[in-house]
Amino acid sequence: MIEAVLEDAGEHMDRAVAHARQEFAGVRTGRANPGLVEKLPVDYYGASTPLQQLASFSVPDARMLVITPFDKGAMAGIERAIQDSQLGLNPSNDGVAIRLAFPPLTEERRKEYVRLVRTKAEDGRNAVRGARRDARKDLDALEKDGDISADDLRRAEGELDKLTKRHEAAIDEALEAKTRELLEG
Repeated sequence: MIEAVLEDAGEHMDRAVAHARQEFAGVRTGRANPGLVEKLPVDYYGASTPLQQLASFSVPDARMLVITPFDKGAMAGIERAIQDSQLGLNPSNDGVAIRLAFPPLTEERRKEYVRLVRTKAEDGRNAVRGARRDARKDLDALEKDGDISADDLRRAEGELDKLTKRHEAAIDEALEAKTRELLEG
């Protein structure tokens, strides 16, 4: 029973770390990165569809992202979604592909993005702690019901704490990498 609780908590924590990393990818650096636009909702024949399902992405150089739609009919919708996205990017359409040029970031903008990433990291850590809290409740309930002993509970809590620290460290590591990426000129 303890293993099931710990396994479930580990899965929740893994998802929280993956979500935090995905959120980090959506924060713009001076570099072209498909992660910024791949989740954008595009109006495609009346349905809101993520851009990643409508096009392929390539990065020919550090400041250019090329989006090639699978269906040329989606070109206008993709352009509109990018313009409406508040990313500050102007799409350039050559009839075959959409090019996004990424201007260099100002120092002030970089610091603003670092603050944003730190906030997203804290949200990730809170999700990990929430999974820990839920697992603690489950373990306490097992002990209260007499399914496990107090010693088993203490050992399980120790394992849970190690699991929590490992996942928080993974978020901190991803935060550190993103911060370095944002601050390099």
